[in-house]
Amino acid sequence: MILKNQHFVIIVTLLIFMGCKDSPTSLKNISGKRIQINYAIPPSDSIEQIIAPYRKRVNQVLDSPLAYSPKVISKTDGMLNTTAGNFIADIMLKQVNPIFAARTGKNIDFVLLNFGGIRSAISQGNVTTRTAYEVMPFENKLVIVELDGKGVRAMVSYLIRSSQAHPIAGLQIIVDKDKVLQAVNIQGKPFDENRTYFVATSDYLVTGGDKMTFFEDHISLTDSDYLIRNAIIDYFKKVDTLKAVVDDRFVQIN
Repeated sequence: MILKNQHFVIIVTLLIFMGCKDSPTSLKNISGKRIQINYAIPPSDSIEQIIAPYRKRVNQVLDSPLAYSPKVISKTDGMLNTTAGNFIADIMLKQVNPIFAARTGKNIDFVLLNFGGIRSAISQGNVTTRTAYEVMPFENKLVIVELDGKGVRAMVSYLIRSSQAHPIAGLQIIVDKDKVLQAVNIQGKPFDENRTYFVATSDYLVTGGDKMTFFEDHISLTDSDYLIRNAIIDYFKKVDTLKAVVDDRFVQIN
């Protein structure tokens, strides 16, 4: 009798144990709805109280005047070169060349950026850190590429064919009324196809962005570790009044 009871207890225990095992689960369905995040949603007071001091500080940093622009600086006020393109390219040459010279003992010969990289005009009036973010919202860095004469010639041909005023500095291109090349000057001297040149450009362009494939055959590349936007901000801090003009760095003569 005792043995039977023991068997009964064992069997019941096993049944209870097996009944307590987790049954496998499976996903039956997924449902959801789209919630649009916009200004129609009332703010949460508790979240606003947390965010408010940070927002105030960020706006204070972004909107504190750094310099002054006596006129609008735009990328649409010229055919082959523009005030905004010339201004940004000149800034890159001034800000990055000392870094490159300190590291390599050499100088940047000229700058090439892309028309589409400038995302906003600089309005007349106070210029701020926010202005720099509006003009250059991307995290692109300046790199210095060494090109041989063939590469520079391919670059010049690209610029002549382009329908956009890509920013340049330290470089002069002269074409006739039919866009036939007449002269190329670099740092005020005639282009020498037998030497190499150091070109400051965006890390986006050096990988073939905007179809600038001539950068692919570069001889050397130096990373400045300097964001284009930060170079603009640092320049704003150094000057009082911005000066930008459409000039003769890329001209078509009749």
